[in-house]
Amino acid sequence: MAIALSFLCLSCRKNTRQLGEAVTSRDSMSVMTTLGVDMLISEEGMIRYKVEAEEWKIFDKMDPPFYAMEKGVKLELLDSLKQVESMIQADTAYNFYNKDLWELRHNVHAENIKNEKFDTHLLFWDNRRGVIYSDSLIRIEQENQVIIGHGFESNSNMTDYTIRKTEGVFPIQE
Repeated sequence: MAIALSFLCLSCRKNTRQLGEAVTSRDSMSVMTTLGVDMLISEEGMIRYKVEAEEWKIFDKMDPPFYAMEKGVKLELLDSLKQVESMIQADTAYNFYNKDLWELRHNVHAENIKNEKFDTHLLFWDNRRGVIYSDSLIRIEQENQVIIGHGFESNSNMTDYTIRKTEGVFPIQE
């Protein structure tokens, strides 16, 4: 009986484990995470953008608040017939939605309707001003030439752009 009583006393001992402190501030936590995002965005009743992302996190308590797509993103700008005018994809993207500003990072690749290809590691898209820009190294592949620059600015569909500090390989007609 004494042995059984001692086992009962030992088994009733409170098991305590050391736990980390509880998170009390959710400033740095996402309020929502969505997987496999395929979203259409409209402006003035017309579908203008298509966004595809493997993972979408919303950080609404950060200053400024933003959406994070850190596992890849593809953005398509659509015309009135829902045909793709331009496309941008990147390994990581942040959308600062109160500013209507996208920041795209790492392996940023874009293509426009003229089949020109743009490659850089950092790109910003200011949708309020209708401007895409970067101060980073950019490589633009056109039909007959490759242009390299350090910084550029473009309209939203990437058909009218200015490249700064250019260099490149151009065909010369004699």
